Amino acid sequence: MRLVIARCSVDYAGRLTAHLPLAPRLILVKADGSVSIHADDRAYKPLNWMSPPCTLKEGSGDDAGVWTVVNKAGEKLIITMEQILHDSSHELGVDPGLIKDGVEAHLQELLADRIETLGEGYTLIRREYPTAIGPVDILCRDSDGATVAVEIKRRGEIDGVEQLTRYLDLLNRDPHLAPVKGVFAAQEIKPQARVLATDRGIDCAVLDYDALRGIEDDKLRLF
Repeated sequence: MRLVIARCSVDYAGRLTAHLPLAPRLILVKADGSVSIHADDRAYKPLNWMSPPCTLKEGSGDDAGVWTVVNKAGEKLIITMEQILHDSSHELGVDPGLIKDGVEAHLQELLADRIETLGEGYTLIRREYPTAIGPVDILCRDSDGATVAVEIKRRGEIDGVEQLTRYLDLLNRDPHLAPVKGVFAAQEIKPQARVLATDRGIDCAVLDYDALRGIEDDKLRLF
């Protein structure tokens, strides 16, 4: 991973245009090719980013200090450096990944095996679908062929809805997947989380652990 702190401006050119004026920012360049721009707020959410696969070209001569990041769709992220304050690279190696709560991991496995309980005609794409910001628990398709991202929790709270929102924002940038819908699934969903999910167009699914194991009625309740 490469960490660069610089006074820079950033321009995005693609399906729309966006501009970040000159300011100190953190630029992360990861081994997977992703590039993200961060401010000293907004927690871990970047101001702008380019997901892999993409290429980074650092300018030279008259273009020295200009980075151009291009993805497979031809969208560009242009970073213009005025002053580099820090530039370092670090080898992190292979990450062992998030160790999920045992119940959450088992719920994911059971739901993937019985994906049709989300609705007739649902088909599984894969579990732990990789993205630049972490794996989506389940990626599947509904009966109309639309892509659906499922985030699974033992107890559904606002943080889980925020996590799924970030995944959806990223996945919907991929023209091969978009439009991507979301399902927030948990054994218990807090009222505040349900309100937030509904406001963002995300379905909520209450999971019955025993039902998924085939012990009781196997209907999944969607609200």
